[in-house]
Amino acid sequence: MKIGELAKATQCQVETIRYYERKGLLPETNRTERNYRVYGPGDVDRLSFIRHCRRLDMTLGEISVLLQLKDASPEDCSSINNLVDDHIKHVAVRIQELKSLHKQLINLRNSCAGSGSVNECGVLSGLSRALVEESNRSILNDRLVQGTHQVSGRHKAA
Repeated sequence: MKIGELAKATQCQVETIRYYERKGLLPETNRTERNYRVYGPGDVDRLSFIRHCRRLDMTLGEISVLLQLKDASPEDCSSINNLVDDHIKHVAVRIQELKSLHKQLINLRNSCAGSGSVNECGVLSGLSRALVEESNRSILNDRLVQGTHQVSGRHKAA
């Protein structure tokens, strides 16, 4: 099958298939005399595997390792379990970040009754305040990074 047929069979964009080839996740394929890529059932299976891993939010690096292990068929699958354990930890952190984001958005939305003018909008003023606070934190972090730490109300060089 040609790349368009592979794309249709796996519900994947042609450019994504080419990208995965460039990244080494899909092996180089045979080509016709007219330089068309030719794919087979193994390519459908491999691309489907990659797409499923991406739906699980795995990185291309993680997928690459899984594919290498899958291709090598080692006796021991502990390295696969370790990779998945690490990914589970990553997902747990993302969940906490998303919960925090959700809370921030609810607080932001609750800051506006929705009946005033745009100039009085609590959401817009809250976003502006957050931008100023973020800028102030950035300035403070820059000072700390440069080697100055606050100790008992005084600054002391690190």
